[in-house]
Amino acid sequence: MAQIIDINGRPLRRETLAEPQTSRIANLAQTFAGHPSRGLTPPRLAQILQQAEAGNLTAQAELFMDMEEKDAHLYAEMSKRKRALLTLDWRVVPPRNASKAEEDDTAWVNEVLRDFADLEDLMLDALDAIGHGFSALELEWQMVGRERLIAAAHHRPQSWFQLARNDQNELRLRDNSGDGAELQAFGWIVHTHRARSGYIARGGLHRVLAWPFLFKNFAVRDLAEFLEIYGLPMRLGKYPSSGTSPEEKATLLNAVVSIGHAAAGIIPEGMSIEFEEAAKGASDPYVAMIDWAERSISKAIVGQTTSSEAKSTGMGSGIANLHGEVRRDLLLSDARQLQGTLTRWLVQPLLAMNRGVSDPRRLPRFEFDTGEAEDLKLFAESLPKLVAMGMRIDPAWAHEKLRIPEAAEGKPILALARPQLAVPPDERPAEAADKGGQAAARVALKGGSRATAELDEFDRLAEEMAGDWERTLTPLVSPIERLAEECKTLEEFNARLPQTIAQMDAEALTQLLAQGNFAAAIFGRVGGGQVD
Repeated sequence: MAQIIDINGRPLRRETLAEPQTSRIANLAQTFAGHPSRGLTPPRLAQILQQAEAGNLTAQAELFMDMEEKDAHLYAEMSKRKRALLTLDWRVVPPRNASKAEEDDTAWVNEVLRDFADLEDLMLDALDAIGHGFSALELEWQMVGRERLIAAAHHRPQSWFQLARNDQNELRLRDNSGDGAELQAFGWIVHTHRARSGYIARGGLHRVLAWPFLFKNFAVRDLAEFLEIYGLPMRLGKYPSSGTSPEEKATLLNAVVSIGHAAAGIIPEGMSIEFEEAAKGASDPYVAMIDWAERSISKAIVGQTTSSEAKSTGMGSGIANLHGEVRRDLLLSDARQLQGTLTRWLVQPLLAMNRGVSDPRRLPRFEFDTGEAEDLKLFAESLPKLVAMGMRIDPAWAHEKLRIPEAAEGKPILALARPQLAVPPDERPAEAADKGGQAAARVALKGGSRATAELDEFDRLAEEMAGDWERTLTPLVSPIERLAEECKTLEEFNARLPQTIAQMDAEALTQLLAQGNFAAAIFGRVGGGQVD
């Protein structure tokens, strides 16, 4: 019996479909975060990062989660980066030179994913890898009729994982064993995002952000202490230089400390409290440090600072456009990385279990629509000229460039209107200038109706006559073509041309022209028009 294998060649296990792998590792669900950001210092931060490089990701993952919880600016910028990708349309495209079966597989998986209501949440959870370096989503499967489909994709904390001893790019579940538990085939979607080059432990963007986060916390703490004492007078307690016991000194100190807030206190006789000039200082150094940290965070996450602060640069819209291009570059990079993950970890399992597709080279691809529509006006002016020059342009290419979907077979399509014939005769420009009152009379006879002229019959007549024209002109053109082939020089052709024309029978052409004029005249009069 043939085995179902995943993108890495690992076989499907029956227990993977029965229950999630983490449900069999009890200690994971009972693990609580340690919040290493409390009392964080530069030496402690360096230690956490070094532990992650050695394979222990727990402290680093918990620190990264704390950073997004505690720093509103960092959270806002990361949210912009991740949610920007959710604005893109997506599709599943067949492999190159796809067979009929491959096209059917593509249509099937596209329909399944369109019906999966939690797909956007899945993408958002997967993009958590931008900061952490990786994001792991555990799949839960269900039977729907005769098909095995995804019921849910559960985001698992990065602190539940460790690195394999012999491979710094292989994730394992923490199960109290030395090397961890291997992730089961068809049980996970693992998105590894390369915000920077390096192993998984060093590839996350939060490693870059950890230092600005730390220095910003120092500045915020110092600013809070400054604001706590700013404007308060300096309070000095005085006691006799001799004969004062330690207990009396402690009493005086408590009185000095409490009087600033309580405005009341007691001290022994012979002691005094004096109020000096109010404390002075400036908050500028602390604010400058906070501003530097936030600008550094914005540059690292979204590549610029324009979208995160309302400051005038004095450089007009040019700098804003440049920053917008930087953000789009990041969006394209994120989209390309995620679409590869979804092809390998989402599309392939669905097809392998339901359609028997296992060849990774012939997989349908999940793609985000990252193209931008071209200038519609420019194309409308250029394409007719290029076609007139003889260029062979594929209509599908034009549809793709202009981001206009191609109409399905049998669907109504827009057509070029005929300005003079698409309106009732009495509303045409020539009729509007009628001084004799004929237009008004026709309107009165019609009871005021201004229904749009029907062109179907006239169009059919034009199509029939077009076929007659081709049949009528062929006997007239063919002798000239034969003459051109027989003649060796232009002089010979010009000399024999009058004789050839004299031998032509133009009676059929004359009759066709007369019939066309007669039909057009009758159609115009029946439709309410006037033929001069």
